[in-house]
Amino acid sequence: MNKTELKEFLDEKVLQYNHPKFIESDPIQIPHQFSKKEDIEISAFLTATISWGNRKMIINNATKMMKLLDNSPYDFILNHSIKDLEHLNSFVHRTFNHIDLQQFIKSIKHIYKKHGGLEESLSVKNNSKTYQKAIHEFKLKFFEINHQQRTQKHVSDPLKNSAAKRINMFLRWMVRNDKKGVDFGIWKTHNPANLSCPLDVHSGNVARKLKLLKRKQNDWKALEELDFNLRKMDKNDPVKYDFALFGLGVFEKF
Repeated sequence: MNKTELKEFLDEKVLQYNHPKFIESDPIQIPHQFSKKEDIEISAFLTATISWGNRKMIINNATKMMKLLDNSPYDFILNHSIKDLEHLNSFVHRTFNHIDLQQFIKSIKHIYKKHGGLEESLSVKNNSKTYQKAIHEFKLKFFEINHQQRTQKHVSDPLKNSAAKRINMFLRWMVRNDKKGVDFGIWKTHNPANLSCPLDVHSGNVARKLKLLKRKQNDWKALEELDFNLRKMDKNDPVKYDFALFGLGVFEKF
């Protein structure tokens, strides 16, 4: 395929997969259960945090997590007591357990109380064109309060060359307004042109087959290479191609 054919092919796949039917089998269905901005973004952040492994298991465990937060995540986070946190002791998703969940509750409260909330604390500053520095600084703020060392691994740091797949997916959900009812687009102070593709095994393998990516590891350097090529096809909304790469990998075994 030449560049024009590749763009046409991927644009067609975006239309196919960036569709409300996508929600039915994707973890994005969890924040779609809420209507209040803070409930949407907190449920999305927590769901994205445990989004690795089997998708059905992710959805089941994210649903359990919301039930433990009384299906009112923002209210729970702002007003929880020590006893409320003890009710979370049954939670586990792979290596993310109740200790991590309890820490996330405390740290998210800190983000809302001291840093203006998730939208403000993840905003891109100093004319940067990516979220690399913003995610790094968010992690510093997130762990300003007392915490167990073990929980730090659940928030990625792109300055340490992590592809930060889960936070980039969360950012896509919050920032992109796809006008299709899949991504939310509720963070109006953010610019979708700055988003990076949530790079995982599926999207990485498809990107390599389509010659959008040469680097073998799925790290931040690979993401920069993929960003560069996706932005050539759509500089204002490069991450729409996540739907094409993911759909081709997961649903079509491309």
